[in-house]
Amino acid sequence: MATQDFLVELGTEELPPMALKSLSEAFASGIVDGLKDAGLAADSVAIFAAPRRMAVRIAALADKQDDQQETLFGPPAKIAYDADGNLTKAAIGFAERAGASAAELQEAPESEGKNAGKLMIQRTIKGKATVELLPAIVQASLDKLPIPKRMRWGASRVEFVRPAQWLVMLFGHDVIDANILGIQSGHTSRGHRFHAPHEVAINTPAEYEEALRGAFVMASFAERSELIAAQVKAEGEKLGGEAVISDDLLEEVTALNEWPVALAGSFEEEFLTVPAEALVSSMKEHQKYFHVMKDGKLLNNFITVANIESKDPSQVIAGNEKVIRPRLADAKFFWDTDRKQTLESRFAKLENVVWVNQLGSIADKARRISALGQKIAAAMGADTALVERAAKLCKNDLVSNMVFEFTDLQGLAGKYYAEHDGENAEVAEAIIEQYMPAFAGDALPASNTGTAIALADRLDSLAGLFGIGQLPTGSKDPYALRRASLGVLRILVEKKIDIDLTELLGWALDNNWAVELQADTKATLTEYMLDRFAAWYADENIPAEVFQSVRALGITKPLDIDRRVKAVHAFYQLESAQALAAANKRVSNILAKNDGDKVTAAVDAALLQQAEEQALFEEMTGLADLTSPLLLRGDYQGALNALSQLRNVVDEFFDNVMVMADDEAVKNNRLALLKQLRGMFVGIADIGLLQG
Repeated sequence: MATQDFLVELGTEELPPMALKSLSEAFASGIVDGLKDAGLAADSVAIFAAPRRMAVRIAALADKQDDQQETLFGPPAKIAYDADGNLTKAAIGFAERAGASAAELQEAPESEGKNAGKLMIQRTIKGKATVELLPAIVQASLDKLPIPKRMRWGASRVEFVRPAQWLVMLFGHDVIDANILGIQSGHTSRGHRFHAPHEVAINTPAEYEEALRGAFVMASFAERSELIAAQVKAEGEKLGGEAVISDDLLEEVTALNEWPVALAGSFEEEFLTVPAEALVSSMKEHQKYFHVMKDGKLLNNFITVANIESKDPSQVIAGNEKVIRPRLADAKFFWDTDRKQTLESRFAKLENVVWVNQLGSIADKARRISALGQKIAAAMGADTALVERAAKLCKNDLVSNMVFEFTDLQGLAGKYYAEHDGENAEVAEAIIEQYMPAFAGDALPASNTGTAIALADRLDSLAGLFGIGQLPTGSKDPYALRRASLGVLRILVEKKIDIDLTELLGWALDNNWAVELQADTKATLTEYMLDRFAAWYADENIPAEVFQSVRALGITKPLDIDRRVKAVHAFYQLESAQALAAANKRVSNILAKNDGDKVTAAVDAALLQQAEEQALFEEMTGLADLTSPLLLRGDYQGALNALSQLRNVVDEFFDNVMVMADDEAVKNNRLALLKQLRGMFVGIADIGLLQG
């Protein structure tokens, strides 16, 4: 079968920079899926994405579908003909429905199994040409793109993320006839808006990149990203420092440029009196500049990436310097102005800032954080006075000029203002630590004060919002309660804070005047938070049944849960684990059928008749002495490792001992032995749930 390269390029107005990469990847994925569904074999896939275009090139795409052999079965052959040998109505109807002639009718042989003896039609369905299928495949891929809000343009009712302007669709040298998003396909793309504002002929898919490169368009997103990173790094080195290249800014800048050229500029040193984070925020968020560091300090330089190769770069640099100065001047003004009043004095303004309807103002929330945080601090053995002071200050920077202008500086601005006011160092640090962890893998609060505030803030949000019925749904979580729950669990587990979750939630609910049905809310919220463990352990590649075996015990101390899960996971990987899990499940079933709650776990050694049950009892007795101190100090892994030695005696017991003996006393004694066996494992987890 012949093959050709396929190219599709959709040209548009500038695409959203932070969505460009993901949209182009989804576009390519949709086309590949469509080809697979159509049974079309293809070779490598190349993805291209630039501000005004998304393109996909597929090498060695088959020029047609494979022919398909089809067999249709109809009524039994014995009723297909009448006494005169003519076709009956049943046979004629079958042939007509299949679009076949009488000559094509056959009787199915014995090899057709249950269809043997029926009328049969065998035919070949010719595969369609690839060029006939591609327009619908491309259109379907565009329709499935994850675009939250589409737009229309002109008088057309066509919708897309941005107005479509041109369409290239080639199969080898040939243009595929298609009309997509109201644009007729052709073989002409467009060059750089300024350097080459004209049409660019694309004669074959293979020449796509070079043809556009000649028109000052670097079509490959990955190539542009690597070039920008290298250029920015080189400019930073010229300045005697190191350019800081974050992944998110690099992706955004790559999506904004077709022909990137990095240029370095500077600003007045007087702006360096402003906290570096404010300057970086201004440069990064507003101007898309990379900042430069030297020996841990910010330099008064920036690196911009221009989408043009200027004959006079100094003019471009001067223009950028002119633009950045007012932004930095604003930051300096806000910094200087905010410090004219103490951070503490801003608390009164929080009274007028509503946090959530029914849950009061930010000031109310700060008061609740204070009360709850002090309880947590006392349980941790931390300084409650420092927590009280940190809670009084922790939200005050939200009404500062700096945070109003640079929202990403909340917490950080408060820390700086607290330090300026001479607040305790741990109190100042807690103002930023309250937001930790902000995302998966983020650092946790380092100080005890910050830890108490971070826990109190999240628990107050969870208690209040669950209390007024603002629960997250499968698709919506506007208050980021999943993240808040995981933050609480991470802090408790990773900082080894051994406090029961139900106790913490009880404090939070008692502290929150908006919650009426506290008992119901606490139970619901506890289950919701423990459910977050499932996602946590899934990310750590711990099988779901491992967590469920611990969850089944109804434990609500996160630190204890984590220790048990880690121990069970280690046990789960032992050779003996599945055999013991199966045995535990069998024991549970036997006890359930025999009113296990009423079965005593006290074993009478005198009633042990068989060697196998005696051996099991003796082994269990010896291990009980070994595991009891291990369990007392929370060494669940050590206890499970010891219990794994029971595998052979347990197997021999079930192979040779009839639990349901005729003698009632012997039977009950054996049930007691099994209940004792199960109890040794259930002290750690319901091992029976591990059975695969």
